[in-house]
Parts: sequence; C-alpha cells; structure tokens
Amino acid sequence: MCLAISAKYGDLPSVDILVWSELPTGAGLGSSAAYTVCLAAALLTACGAISCPLKEGDSTARWTEEELTLINSWAFQGERVIHGNPSGVDNAVGTWGGALRYQSGKITPLKRVPTLRILLTNTKVPRSTKVLVAGVKEKILKFPAIMNPVLESIDAISQECQSVLEAMPANPSPEYYPVLEELFDINQHHLNVIGVGHPSLDRLCWVTASHGLHSKLTGAGGGGCGITLLRPDTSPLAVEAAKRDLCACGFECWETNIGAPGVTLHSSSSLNDEVLHALSES
Repeated sequence: MCLAISAKYGDLPSVDILVWSELPTGAGLGSSAAYTVCLAAALLTACGAISCPLKEGDSTARWTEEELTLINSWAFQGERVIHGNPSGVDNAVGTWGGALRYQSGKITPLKRVPTLRILLTNTKVPRSTKVLVAGVKEKILKFPAIMNPVLESIDAISQECQSVLEAMPANPSPEYYPVLEELFDINQHHLNVIGVGHPSLDRLCWVTASHGLHSKLTGAGGGGCGITLLRPDTSPLAVEAAKRDLCACGFECWETNIGAPGVTLHSSSSLNDEVLHALSES
C-alpha cells in the first residue's frame, strides 16, 4: 500500500508508523480492516492526496465524503492483500462508522443511527469462515424449501432492525429496546438453524439471559464472538455480574459501543494516557 500510494500520488516523506489496538486479532471483529483503514488514511494524508482536516484547537476531525471514499478504496486493497476476496463491509464500516446495510454486494450507509451499548464477548473458539459458508450452502442445496424461507426471514429481521435504528434518533423512546431484543433472539435462533451456531455461543446466550440480557453471534459464527445489547437503564451491577459469569466460562468480555464514527484524526491532547504512553515509547 505504501509503495502503491507513493507511486500514484508522489513520494511519501520518511515516516514511522506505530500501530496500537484494543481489538483482538483473528476474532472476527474486523481488526485487519481497522488497521488498513487507519494506514490508508495516514499514508494518503502524509503524501498530500487528502487534506489534514485537523484545525488548531480541534481535538478530533474527519475527512470529507470524497476523501473518505478514497481512504475506503485503498483500505479495500489492503484487505485484499490480507484476505484475498473480502466483501468490503469491514473496511467500509471502519471508514464511515455508524451502521451500514449490505445486500447482494451493495453497501449503503444508514443515516442517523443511535449509538448502542453492548457487551462484546470472545468465546475464544476458533472457526473457519470458509468452512461455515460451505456448510450453509450445502444445507440450502439439500433443503431449499426449508432453508430459503429462513434466509428470507433473516432478511426481514435486518430490514425491521434498520427501521427501528433509523427511528430511534428522532424519538429516543425506551420502547425500542424490547423490539431490538426480540430481533436479537429470533435472529440467533435462525442462525442456529442455518448451521453457524456453536455450543459456546449457546452458553453465552444462556448466561446473559440469566441476567435479563439478550445476545446473538456476530461475524461468521461457529464460535468467535457474540454481542449482548445493553439498554440505557441496564443496571451496572447486572452488567458486571454478566461479565463475571462470562469470564468464568473462559470467555473474554468488553463493554463498548456500536454506531460510533469511523476513521478520525485525533490531536495528541485527545488521546488517552495508554496511547500517549505507547507513542512516547516508540
């Protein structure tokens, strides 16, 4: 990527690149896309192909839509180096943030979606996306009359979820959360039916349900990670109890948000102490 960008836009200045991440690698969380998006943004800024949007006094800044499109196109090339034939979803999410709709290869950013609190749990069970996808295709070919309606239902769940998410910013009613929780539950059952579930994910769902929380797998399934929706009024004690029980299963847990902004340029004053320490050590 460095050589290609330099050849297209002019020589890059001499740079040191330090990568610091809280994302675990190989867990289906798009860590490689986060890396390629940040790398593309840094290299394109360094060689002047895109502007430096950070003004004096700003803590953070983002690029224009046109510049983000360029960042995304180079990040996708980085993903191709790593994965061979990626969908482009992970780098698009990393670039634009928020939420995206992916259907038949078309990626559409959703406007005005809320930031949702979640528990992100890594079951630490390794899986092969290639094997899981092949298994789903085999089931569809074997039982088309059964599997195709399930896939249509999963699509309907996605559309219903999109409608709810787009309605929430204008009317932040707590009534939306039970709907999202039901959609989580139905979707997880469907994903088990098509063959991408795993006993570790069933256990994750059971543990969080015992604390009144709702979970589903994320990524390819077959192990990997699951997400648990947290309402704004979810008790901190309930969250801590769920995290404790999940860790007792041998899982790894983080509390985080989805729907946040995408790639962003930060001033040094906006970075937390851990990142600043890593930078000072380089």
